[in-house]
Amino acid sequence: MSTYAVVNPATGETVKEYPEIGDEELRAAIGRADEAARTWPASSTAAERGALVRRAGELHVERRRQLAGIIVREMGKPIEQALAEVDFTAEIYDFYADRAEELTADEPIELLDGEGTAVVRRSPFGVLLGIMPWNFPYYQVARFAAPNLVIGNTILLKHAPQCPESAAAMQAIFNDAGFPAGAYENIYATHEQIEWALADPRVRGVSVTGSERAGAAVAAAAGRNLKKVVLELGGSDPFILLGSDDVDAAAGAAAEARLDNAGQSCNAAKRFIVVDELYDEFLERFREKLAAAKPGDPTAEDTEVGPLSSATAAERLEDQVRRAVENGAEVVLGGGRDGNYFEPTVLAGIASGDDASQEEFFGPVAQVYRVGTEEEAVELANRTPFGLGSYVMTTDPEQAERVADRIEAGMVYVNLVGADAPELPFGGFKRSGFGRELGRWGADEFVNKKLIRSA
Repeated sequence: MSTYAVVNPATGETVKEYPEIGDEELRAAIGRADEAARTWPASSTAAERGALVRRAGELHVERRRQLAGIIVREMGKPIEQALAEVDFTAEIYDFYADRAEELTADEPIELLDGEGTAVVRRSPFGVLLGIMPWNFPYYQVARFAAPNLVIGNTILLKHAPQCPESAAAMQAIFNDAGFPAGAYENIYATHEQIEWALADPRVRGVSVTGSERAGAAVAAAAGRNLKKVVLELGGSDPFILLGSDDVDAAAGAAAEARLDNAGQSCNAAKRFIVVDELYDEFLERFREKLAAAKPGDPTAEDTEVGPLSSATAAERLEDQVRRAVENGAEVVLGGGRDGNYFEPTVLAGIASGDDASQEEFFGPVAQVYRVGTEEEAVELANRTPFGLGSYVMTTDPEQAERVADRIEAGMVYVNLVGADAPELPFGGFKRSGFGRELGRWGADEFVNKKLIRSA
């Protein structure tokens, strides 16, 4: 089988295989991207590039049913969630199109001696390599591609091996939107090809969204070649419940935060840390919410939980649950697997320092912890190698501010879930990576902030 293939996780059927790119084809793609990087920014304005980005977003909307159907086949996302992903993707393209001139404008610097002028000019980096994951096939690409195309960088996009059809669909969108040849190049590359592509002096930077292992490998190769790198890696995000006037609503928010995309989201809430006085009621309500969300056919509009993305993913999650139970964890709900489908599962009683408390569970498995105090909750929340997102639920605004300040994460959401937005920076801390995507911060990652001072 080719490395790149659509294997429907709901049925196990291999739908279509795609050939890997040849070495000479890849060199030609890098050449086209380099030529576009040298000529396109000089021959276009930010507003003109923004108009192309806007058209890419419009084409996502026009083709939303087709695009959503593709990722249902590729990675099992329920159709309603797939449609929502396409819609959010279009919003990201619109955001950067609307702000193309603002994000690329010169930034004046006030000189202390008052003599002359100084500005920081944001110039394109050049050719960028994007290595994207399977769990949000369109959204992940948009948050990398949209700002960089507005800036005038050009893109080589290596998508996940199980997402070749969505990768091809996005290439068609950029072609049909009117981008010049080389501005966006889809490459079905191997790991070995990526390594030598990173050594190519025409490639100026790389952005990776994926596992710790993948991020470390690419960062090492980028470091050897002195290339800028942005990493968005895994997470084991805490959901900290310290106070609530409505525990049922808090449990509903917790279930939503755990089950989106069958729990296969880096910034999903995964560890639920609850103060003692709310623990029993929360656990019962949470268990009820998850039990009501039965796995089902991802093509059905009422399905909340689809299959995991592959047999490998299901086997890995099953092994994690098995090891947690062997080490003393209690299965409060679920725990069963049927092919690539995994029951929504709740684990309690995980010992401090146990492997389960330090791993990322990439699927619909929640860990619930009881704590006695705010201090204990914060300490437990930070007792992880990860630091991507986090959630704090409390009725005390001062407590919210205090806890948010102490959480070791790139993002803290207070009294809400599912609140990602194009204008908000997305990224992590510790082993969850570094750099930011989305908002102004994402647009500033791959620009040469050039000082120009005049007398």
